[in-house]
Amino acid sequence: MPRAVVIGAGIGGLTAAIALKQTGWDVSVCERAPELREVGAGITLWTNAVKVLRKLGAGEAVEAAAAPIKTSEVRSWRGKLLIRADFGALGQRLGAPCIGIHRADLQAKLADALGREHIQYGMTCVAYNRDGKGANALFAEGDDVRGQILVGADGIKSLVRNQLLGPEQPRYAGYTAWRGVALIDRPEVPVGVTVLAMGRGSQVGMLPIGGGRTYWFATQNVPPDGVAGPGGHKADLLKLFGNWWPAFPAAVEATPDAAILRNDIIDRVPVRKWTDGRVALLGDSAHPTTPNLGQGACQAIESGYVLAKCLKEAETAEAGLSAYEQSRFDRTAQITNESWKVGKILAYENPLKCWFRDRMFGLLGGLSMRHTEKLIGVEV
Repeated sequence: MPRAVVIGAGIGGLTAAIALKQTGWDVSVCERAPELREVGAGITLWTNAVKVLRKLGAGEAVEAAAAPIKTSEVRSWRGKLLIRADFGALGQRLGAPCIGIHRADLQAKLADALGREHIQYGMTCVAYNRDGKGANALFAEGDDVRGQILVGADGIKSLVRNQLLGPEQPRYAGYTAWRGVALIDRPEVPVGVTVLAMGRGSQVGMLPIGGGRTYWFATQNVPPDGVAGPGGHKADLLKLFGNWWPAFPAAVEATPDAAILRNDIIDRVPVRKWTDGRVALLGDSAHPTTPNLGQGACQAIESGYVLAKCLKEAETAEAGLSAYEQSRFDRTAQITNESWKVGKILAYENPLKCWFRDRMFGLLGGLSMRHTEKLIGVEV
């Protein structure tokens, strides 16, 4: 049985491991963290990703831990409704729902679907070497793990990518994001509704993620590498957004300051080279994107499935990895570029531009919905 070594037990790495295992590979996932921890916040899984998870046998468990997204709303910063879209009907038409889920819950369900005995923790990959028959992953802890293929799924600051393509800093989008999870009950946010509210140089959003929890986020145009003020993240957010649409400051108030995350939003310009012989990049290591289309995790899931499919259909591992690289570039590059452009529009600061943007969102709702359907209706 051929062996695959996957670096990183994130969403892409675990999905790839499940798909590889189901197509006859012996899989070892090497994760830097000492255990699977409840890190991150909420994410959206659109129809395209849910269909893949169903094909891999993980869909039922993931959907049970998630919340269905029935309605999506776009509002002004004061709460004026600009667009309302029926995602429940869209999911029915496309054959799978759109859902919100906590990243940790998704990671746990994927680890269960793979089998946790396939995951080794406390392993920090620092380099690889390869030959015509396979590749070795070298670890800071002294381990040397060999497989017929090596999959670098170790995130946007991937060490595998650094060796494969050379070190290069990610691209800062111009805004930072705060994220959190709260238990709130507000009439402005009925069950199953996701909301995006837009302001000048900032935006906020809320998303149901199961278990009565709401994931929220906020962005602000600021220089990179910022830190919390003396009062902490919560005080900063309430100062910035306290007079916005009331449901959002209520969500911030309901979140412990220590549980609020702050991260600069970054991505990378799309590149066509993801492979080096028996070594391949996957997920954020290959095609990181800003979160404006909600497709980061979805594209990692698609890529994990396609990687195993291409290997199964190819005569050699090199040919399979090359086919994977070629088949995934156009779609992931389109999403990365489009998400970057949408982020720039959402980050407008000029009052006239913001007025025009809000008007366009209201007028072009139907067109936007058709574009979304085309984007998430793809089945790999």
